[in-house]
Amino acid sequence: MRSRDGNSSLLLTVCSVILFNSLALIADEYLISYRYIVKDTIFFNESLYISKAMQKCKGDPQKPILLEHNKSKNLKDVISSANSEFIDYIHKLGLHVEHNSVTKNMQNSSTTILTLKTTCFKVDFNEKFAKIAPLK
Repeated sequence: MRSRDGNSSLLLTVCSVILFNSLALIADEYLISYRYIVKDTIFFNESLYISKAMQKCKGDPQKPILLEHNKSKNLKDVISSANSEFIDYIHKLGLHVEHNSVTKNMQNSSTTILTLKTTCFKVDFNEKFAKIAPLK
């Protein structure tokens, strides 16, 4: 709308700012945890758990990863289509490493477990990409 002097209304500007900020807050939050187990230098198990956060997560988004998707708004489907890329991203975030080594009767046995503790991620879907950023 225009006022009598020809300038745009301040109300229109304020409404557009509020709308833009509310769209930025639409991003969903998910809890993601990861575990990778190696026994005696042989891959044993890998688990990736994803669930929607039931409460609002606190923290600021860190460096995000962009994953392409095919119109799917399901985070599990998006991550499974780019699994290796997402796992590499998780490894760069920092994993807790637990290593146990046991020797019995001259036989060595070892277990190494890499764990990403349950972390809240902010996920924003647009038309072609999912922007996934951990909160810290």
